[in-house]
Amino acid sequence: MRKLVECVPNFSEGRRPEVVEQILEAIRGVEGIRFLDSSSDASHNRTVVTFIGEPGQVKKAAFLAAARAAELINMEEHHGEHPRIGATDVIPFIPIAGVTMEECVDLARELGREIGEKLGIPVYLYEEAATRPERKNLSKVREGQYEGLKEAITRPERAPDFGPACLHPTAGATAVGARPPLIAYNINLGTSDVRIAREIAKAIRGSSGAYPSIKALGVMLEDRGIAQVTINVCNYREVPLHRVFETVRSEAGRYGVNIVGSEIVGLVPMEALLDAAAFYLRLEGFQPEQVLEKRLLDLSE
Repeated sequence: MRKLVECVPNFSEGRRPEVVEQILEAIRGVEGIRFLDSSSDASHNRTVVTFIGEPGQVKKAAFLAAARAAELINMEEHHGEHPRIGATDVIPFIPIAGVTMEECVDLARELGREIGEKLGIPVYLYEEAATRPERKNLSKVREGQYEGLKEAITRPERAPDFGPACLHPTAGATAVGARPPLIAYNINLGTSDVRIAREIAKAIRGSSGAYPSIKALGVMLEDRGIAQVTINVCNYREVPLHRVFETVRSEAGRYGVNIVGSEIVGLVPMEALLDAAAFYLRLEGFQPEQVLEKRLLDLSE
């Protein structure tokens, strides 16, 4: 079986398409890489990219993209709603076919060392690749964000796993990890009061004692004048999308606020959407094999 790894790097640039395109060119230029998706958000000032390939080629593409981002993005000038610590904020590896999580951990650590040594960018390992228990949680790695990490990085407990014990002057730091598939899911509220979004985020995220596999923040979309609950669904089998949506809707109702829309950033497993469809359509005895496209894909294998 061919070994396939998915990589979903996040770059701290969502407002200059010409810069994003140069980063994408670095990825597309690697032989054997299949480019799947790119999604930019101006309010978050962030771009999420998805590509797939064999482990060695995926690692090469990720390194070249990080190097290009370091040349083009100046964190001293970066502002956006999404938490971040560097030009290439995170690089996760996800096992897809013929690859174990342990192999993705090795891949993350190899790339982290390479970025630290060749680019002079401090690297933190997170999720399954973490070398310390507290660093499994990406939010702990990004605590204080780029601005706060300038000073915090000098403390022993915040020392990077690879690279210098100081931020790169323009590219900041990077988190590299290995994890299962994650769904980036945002829910927009019919209010400009960001405090409501923050309270809802607190009510659903695992760190507050709610759903263990949910990470959430409340942010303001300045360009639309509305508040948003931005969510990472880390295990959609444990907490399906429809449960996240209904919980947010219930919490918003307490404040007399409606949901005006939601969005998925990047790619999403088909299973997650089929679960939502089955829930809202009240389907009885529904099987994934009833989806025409899935049946055709199964026949082509």
